[in-house]
Amino acid sequence: MSTSFIKVEVAYALPEQQYLFEVLVPEGTTAEQAIQASPLLKIMPDINLSKVGIFSRPVDLISVLREGDRVEVYRPLKADPRERRRKQVEHERADSA
Repeated sequence: MSTSFIKVEVAYALPEQQYLFEVLVPEGTTAEQAIQASPLLKIMPDINLSKVGIFSRPVDLISVLREGDRVEVYRPLKADPRERRRKQVEHERADSA
């Protein structure tokens, strides 16, 4: 019995550099397994895998991949967008007063 393989991509982006790896993995591979099969963790060993997605849709690390999926590893946000917007509104109100 032979194993079928699928082709997926693993992506990670920094402000100044992007990484995109094409990986051939067995059917039934999870997002975490694909990340581990790519060179990404060798290049960036301190990456936090707490937030990942497939084509911009958040998924769990145990999500099983399909042919052509792109696993994206997300960086933590530097600032909470809601908090940043709240401060901006407060600043605008103070300026107009």
